[in-house]
Amino acid sequence: RCFYDQKILQKTFREWKEQWTVCRERKLSLRADDHYRRLLLNLIFKAWRAYAWQQQGKRNKYCVAESHAKKQTMLRTWQRWLVYVDVQKTKFGMQSVALAFRERSCLRISWAVWRRQHYQKCTGHKMNILALQHWAQSLQFRAWLQWRELYLYTQNEKQKESRAVTHHQHWELRRCMGAWLGYLNLHRLKKRQNELAQEFHRSRTLRGCFSDWRLSWESMRRMHAHQRDLEKQAARIALWRVFAHWKHYVVLCMEKAQQCELADKHYKCHLLVLQKFWNRWKSHL
Repeated sequence: RCFYDQKILQKTFREWKEQWTVCRERKLSLRADDHYRRLLLNLIFKAWRAYAWQQQGKRNKYCVAESHAKKQTMLRTWQRWLVYVDVQKTKFGMQSVALAFRERSCLRISWAVWRRQHYQKCTGHKMNILALQHWAQSLQFRAWLQWRELYLYTQNEKQKESRAVTHHQHWELRRCMGAWLGYLNLHRLKKRQNELAQEFHRSRTLRGCFSDWRLSWESMRRMHAHQRDLEKQAARIALWRVFAHWKHYVVLCMEKAQQCELADKHYKCHLLVLQKFWNRWKSHL
């Protein structure tokens, strides 16, 4: 019974240990899932922060570009206005000179020809200035468009690179997670096989021990049965001896009772004789 209680206790302890191991593995898997979710959230937060910084940088660059474009437009407008003011001053000066010359020379034809030529020159000069300004503006606009296309292309390339890096990191993380899960399953399978082998060995050992214990128990049972038979036989012999002693005691008691009865009768006879003789003596007296 002690051996059976010990084996039951060992089996209970093994089952408790297996349950504790399963609980511990479940806790470890929960911690791993939590760590994996935290890592994914951290990666997502880093990607979002990088994207926010990138968007902020794009907005800052776009604001700087717009401010630079506005400044360049204001500068070109200011320069045109200054040129226009200088041209107007020159024109007014030339007109005043022409009027003075007209007033001095009074040569209307020469003045008309000169004025026409001067007007043509001024018009040609203005047209040349406007053409140069239009050409400069078109060059600046083309350069700004090319810079904008190059900036957008570089930003798209950077986004593609960041997405590729993020995808590669996610793929590597998924591959590592899959390898770790495969290793964990293989480790669990090996552990289960080892546990089954140990359980088979323990059951086989327990079966052998139980068979040995059963044989020893059978021999002990036969020995105890023989001992009980010997005890019963000894009890019978002792009972027979007691009965013989009792029978001898009863015979002795009966003999003693008969002797007492005979003694009593003898004593009564003796008393009767004495009474008879007493009566005779008393009557004789």
